[in-house]
Amino acid sequence: MHPILFLDDHLVAIHKPTALLVHRSEIDRHETRFALQEVRDQLGQRVHAIHRLDKGTSGILLFGLDADSARAVSRQFEAGTVDKRYLAIVRGWPAGEGLIDHPLSRQYDDYERSPDSIAPAQEAQTRFTRLATVELPHTVDRYPSSRYALLALEPLTGRKHQLRRHLKHLSHPIIGDATYGKGRHNRLFAEHYGSQRLLLACTRLAFDHPVSGARIVIESPLADEFAGLCERLGWAVPT
Repeated sequence: MHPILFLDDHLVAIHKPTALLVHRSEIDRHETRFALQEVRDQLGQRVHAIHRLDKGTSGILLFGLDADSARAVSRQFEAGTVDKRYLAIVRGWPAGEGLIDHPLSRQYDDYERSPDSIAPAQEAQTRFTRLATVELPHTVDRYPSSRYALLALEPLTGRKHQLRRHLKHLSHPIIGDATYGKGRHNRLFAEHYGSQRLLLACTRLAFDHPVSGARIVIESPLADEFAGLCERLGWAVPT
């Protein structure tokens, strides 16, 4: 059973755990668990995907309970009018705040690729705020200690893997990211803290209700293992 964060006659939002796909995908053909099917079974009715979170990302996942509501909110995601907030643990100490304005090329999954699948880079912006830092007495590369930071991230556009790619571009990759991150730092967190997940979570969504038009704000606490890691690093768990 997934924790329900919001539910009415048109929408449902759950807290998606890490390592769960939103729906069936050619990327992970071996997977047998999908959020869409599990929420359908939990509610006993059909649900419609509105947006997606990467498999490793935890946090707020929104579904429509009817096709029209799902389409209406999906259009808000496409138009960039949905406010989104994520938390991430990254390597190093970024500036206190800033805007990553770095175009990203469209990424295709292998099954989508064709000789004509090359597309120009698309505009992409992410705003970030540094919430906390820590320096750990562990040697990585040539440095006698290792620095990490907790960031609040606000994607202003919605490109594929945008946050993970933007943090890599900033040279502060997200811990636990096997694709865009740094293996040595990922292994440090696995060996010393037992953390093998992507340390990225969606903690806030705000959008206009598809029927009433009221502004809906949904917030979610961090998953227990993410929150526990913050505490072990000496950080107050963000609320």
